[in-house]
Amino acid sequence: MSTTQQDPAQATGSVFELNHRLGAAARARAPHLGVVDVEAIVDTAAAAAAGGAPGVDPIDIAAELGAATDAVHTRTVFPETRPVSWAAFGALIPVLAGSAGAGASCVAAAITDALQADRRCALLVDADDPARSGLACASTWEGPWQRPVNEQVSVRYSWRDNALLARVETPLPAITPGMVPVPPDWLPDPPPTPLHTTVVDLGHGGWRAAATPVYGAGGWLRRGLPAQRPILVVRATRPSLRQAEELLARLEPWVSSGAATPIYQLVVNNARKWPPGVTGAAGPRITALLDDTLFVPHERSWEIAGVTDDPSPPKAVDALRPLLASWGLITSPRHR
Repeated sequence: MSTTQQDPAQATGSVFELNHRLGAAARARAPHLGVVDVEAIVDTAAAAAAGGAPGVDPIDIAAELGAATDAVHTRTVFPETRPVSWAAFGALIPVLAGSAGAGASCVAAAITDALQADRRCALLVDADDPARSGLACASTWEGPWQRPVNEQVSVRYSWRDNALLARVETPLPAITPGMVPVPPDWLPDPPPTPLHTTVVDLGHGGWRAAATPVYGAGGWLRRGLPAQRPILVVRATRPSLRQAEELLARLEPWVSSGAATPIYQLVVNNARKWPPGVTGAAGPRITALLDDTLFVPHERSWEIAGVTDDPSPPKAVDALRPLLASWGLITSPRHR
């Protein structure tokens, strides 16, 4: 394909033909590429084609993204038919957003801060797409060290106060779902000893993760021992509950087959109780979680700035302490 300033549709035929060529270029470098990854690669490469930057070949971009995705995919070390071992991660808490803007990153950061306040060694994993991450400003000190996963993907370690924060990085223009490292690749080498708890922020990427626990971010939902405690974060609104029901429906076949762990806890962010009429929108899967709902009160600082390098708001941390204490992860607030 020509790299001169030329309309991409004219250079390759129709837009549909361009998309076909981009998908074919990606699959040529990645024989096992999934449909979701192909879609992400085509979208990214097509945007590059539309930009028309000199020297940028969207076909090359698609091929590089395909190769990087395939390199991570072939590293999958978890068996597909039996539980995996989560022992190296300590207690494992994946945090998913039930709807856009639910505040999963805020809750994940507050859980991490509650753990380290109780002198527990915590690893906070940012497994969401970097372009959508709610933890982009969460580190108090950006670490200079990385763990390479392959030539194009690595995990960078930083600090959030005394907790370790891990993020995925790449020089490529996007992270496809299949480029997210498998869980063992998120551990530093050597890992902290002892590592008490790993908190994984899947954010709104939880929608993709629920599609398959076999690879990518979905790997954090694989059934294993000791069992994870996945948290689903929603807002106290009818649309949020309806969207969360769809996420649970997407995950349900994997749970039924024994491949994935079911949601363990429902957390309502930005509310102290259910407003009248809201729970009437809950579907059968959300309804099963309502009795043990945990509420995290409204925090103006989160509304304005999201998660920053400052400690999480005390009211939010205090709201989560009883839950963590009931799981035996911190000292009971009544004994502090």
